[in-house]
Amino acid sequence: MGGYGSGRYGGKKKVQHCRSLDVNKMNKAGGLKSGYSGQWQWSEDGEKVASIECSSRKTNIVLKYRWRAYGEGWESSEQSVPVTWTPCHYGGQRPFFQCPGIVNGHYCGRRVIKLYSGGKYFLCRHCYNLTYNSQSETRHDRLLRRANKRRIALGGEPGIYSWIEKPKGMWQRTYSRHKAEILAAEQQATSEFMRVFSGRLSKEEMEMYFE
Repeated sequence: MGGYGSGRYGGKKKVQHCRSLDVNKMNKAGGLKSGYSGQWQWSEDGEKVASIECSSRKTNIVLKYRWRAYGEGWESSEQSVPVTWTPCHYGGQRPFFQCPGIVNGHYCGRRVIKLYSGGKYFLCRHCYNLTYNSQSETRHDRLLRRANKRRIALGGEPGIYSWIEKPKGMWQRTYSRHKAEILAAEQQATSEFMRVFSGRLSKEEMEMYFE
């Protein structure tokens, strides 16, 4: 659909643009057990889009995969990632990756839940200077994202001009509350947009956004 209020995000490279390894998910799947050897996969819409080979030892996990820089050929890579375990308050242990990154000659060593494929190696988001979408959002963007999230939860489409229809089986008062919250967030977003951009946009551009 597109148009004003349907969403627009850009800027620095985001964690959402990189494939990631989640230590908790790998542990739950048995991928951190000493002696494990197998394949970790990424999928989209139920279809496999990428995979790496993983083998676990007592204190680390070894990753084997192929990668390529933009415009270059594929090459094989092997990486060993330390895994540390910390005691939980109510028993058991919790795993963390210990980031093996070296940036400007300094070893990272951060204990993290996720590593990202921002380059040749899987490193933490700090080493790759990755940000989250929410970190680069303006107040206007945050308000629209909140409204669009609620629109989608009601089975609708994002965008201020999209119709909001009551889902089958939902109480009328619940639907009315959600609709009021959506409209309030969108009105605030529009006011914020006008405050920031009204002096910078031509009449034609204003008509393009709001008519």
